[in-house]
Amino acid sequence: MDLFSHIQPDISTITQTALQKIGQFIPENEVEHYCNDLKSIINYYDKKYYVDADSPISDYDYDILFKQLKELEEAYPNLITADSPTQRVAKGLNETFQTVQHLVPMMSLENSYNIQDLREFERKVKESVATNEKIEYICEPKFDGSSIALVYENNQLVRAATRGNGIEGDDITPNAKAIKSIPLKANFSQFGIHKIEIRGEVVMQLAVLEQLNKERLEQNIILKNENKKELELFKNARNTAAGSLRLKDSAEVAARKLDAILYQIGYAEDKNGNNITFSEIFKSHDDNLKLLSDLGFKTPFLDKTLSEDIDQIMATCLDWQDKRDNYPIDIDGMVIKVNNTKLQQIIGKTSHHPKWATAFKFKPKQGFSTLENVEFQVGRTGQITPVAKITPVQLMGVEISSISLHNEDFIIDKDIRLYDTVIVERAGDVIPYIVGSLPEKRNGKETKIEFPKNCPSCAHLLYKNLEESAWRCINTNCPAQLEEHLIHFVSKEAMNIFGFGEENVRTFLKENLISNIASIYKIDYEKVAQLEGWKVKSIQNLKEGIEQSKQNENWRLLVGLGIRHIGTTTAKMLAKQVAHLLDYANWNTEQFMQLEDVGPKVALSLQAFFSDESNIELLKELEVLGLNLKRTEQVLHSEKLAGKTFLFTGTLTQFSRDEAKILVENNGGKNLSAVSANLNYLVAGEKAGSKLTKAQKIESIQIIDEFEFLKMIE
Repeated sequence: MDLFSHIQPDISTITQTALQKIGQFIPENEVEHYCNDLKSIINYYDKKYYVDADSPISDYDYDILFKQLKELEEAYPNLITADSPTQRVAKGLNETFQTVQHLVPMMSLENSYNIQDLREFERKVKESVATNEKIEYICEPKFDGSSIALVYENNQLVRAATRGNGIEGDDITPNAKAIKSIPLKANFSQFGIHKIEIRGEVVMQLAVLEQLNKERLEQNIILKNENKKELELFKNARNTAAGSLRLKDSAEVAARKLDAILYQIGYAEDKNGNNITFSEIFKSHDDNLKLLSDLGFKTPFLDKTLSEDIDQIMATCLDWQDKRDNYPIDIDGMVIKVNNTKLQQIIGKTSHHPKWATAFKFKPKQGFSTLENVEFQVGRTGQITPVAKITPVQLMGVEISSISLHNEDFIIDKDIRLYDTVIVERAGDVIPYIVGSLPEKRNGKETKIEFPKNCPSCAHLLYKNLEESAWRCINTNCPAQLEEHLIHFVSKEAMNIFGFGEENVRTFLKENLISNIASIYKIDYEKVAQLEGWKVKSIQNLKEGIEQSKQNENWRLLVGLGIRHIGTTTAKMLAKQVAHLLDYANWNTEQFMQLEDVGPKVALSLQAFFSDESNIELLKELEVLGLNLKRTEQVLHSEKLAGKTFLFTGTLTQFSRDEAKILVENNGGKNLSAVSANLNYLVAGEKAGSKLTKAQKIESIQIIDEFEFLKMIE
């Protein structure tokens, strides 16, 4: 029995009766019954149109029924219910998206690419089952969209969330309600289910994407004539679907005409809160899909293949790979699952993926183009990235004209030359990638690509770590890196200059009030006063923040300089090793490698920075300007935490994250930045996420709360 079984036999009669009452007086004692009929009728036709792709009613009749319901609900607000089709679009804007925890984790899938991978998957499945019984597999399309989890309670949709990190995601309930293929109500209670979480993918039909772009092109003609900024065209269905879910206005989400395809039941419980074991109710994944389909959800039920033969499953995958272009939605592979739900439980899962399922990934689509030029771009970390400029080529609905060539080794290994014919694909159906060149098409005009020896932005000699492929500019005053350098320098994690945020850095650069790190300590405050929004108090706060930063412990300066691979923990260690930071100018790589937790990459990075004369001159100038480059002797309050390592996660209520780290260090302990076997204590606050999950799997880690931590240092 599905949600609409009570109206299906007489739908035409009920619809005609409802239409005949349009414009007529409805006695008050009949209004509620009439409203309920209208809700059922409209929800039924929504299901037929948005899920079954059927349209048994004219748009005109549908619209006047919808308008009638809306007018009655406005006249009788007490008749408005959560499952009313008028409630799909929320009023106003969603200013924020709250983080919510999934009822059970949303896991990833292990990938396979060929018959050998699928046979290996089959072998592991059979080993886990350890019986001779035949195993049936179900194969269904892998939709290329944005993952979503829907929670229904007492048959009503009460929550929708993005996948997030798999443990928790963003609450997007108002936006999900605007997607008409998501039922606002589904009759799960007939199966004894009180609360259920189902998973799926929010997608955009390719025809819808085409229509939206057509409408935008028409709008742009008007905007151009009015000298207004034109609208960007949507690049692909996947990104458009994902971006639409995070729009603040659910009315705009509704206008995007998104679809939702549901393919997995993640969790369910009865009215007493007891977990329902699905293998006891629904014997197969196929049953689950049919259940969802019968209840009004759009599912892969009609596109599935069932087989006990893994070779047949492979043939199905290859067949879908060939016909993917004819499908109305982007798909990037197939998902193969053990169909029997009881066997799924026996086979089990890892911390990352279920062992009873795998994803067969389609080969990326390819195109051909000509490499016209190579531009060398300087990233915010100083890395030089060669970017191929190719003759524009259309691939999967996207025009590609620029592609990263990654580094010098990539170019050499693939023997890519200027004016080559190159093979282009979208890795994972998303990221443009040059597979290689076609030497047989060369005509003698091709030339080797010369990698620059000097920075394209500041002409500083480039540096290459022997253990890395990338060439870098390590000039702290390089214009291409300057803005990001300065934002990092003043940030809370580095010099922590109060009153000097990102926007102020950008404004001051634009107004030529700062030009490098040293110029921060030479700001002309009279010129600052001439800027819009700067009053006496804000200028005073900025001035005090800058002056106060001069007294910082010198490890903050090490962090602020943005030396590659140097974070807070390493900077604090380095600050303790020498009396003055300039002492490092005389160190070689071997000396750096003698320090705790310093490997070859870090050592080479430090040696390169401190052997560069421009960096040494900057440090000298900063010291003249009053900054502290000398070692600050740490005074331990106690050694109660000596030899112990700590990591803090979640929302802390007794102290800030920085204060917590100071407490650790002041009592002889050490802070770590990640969960590993080297960690002794994970201090978990509220809403602790993936770090807590990872720590729970390492027996040597003790998980404590803030109060237990404070007891350790009493």
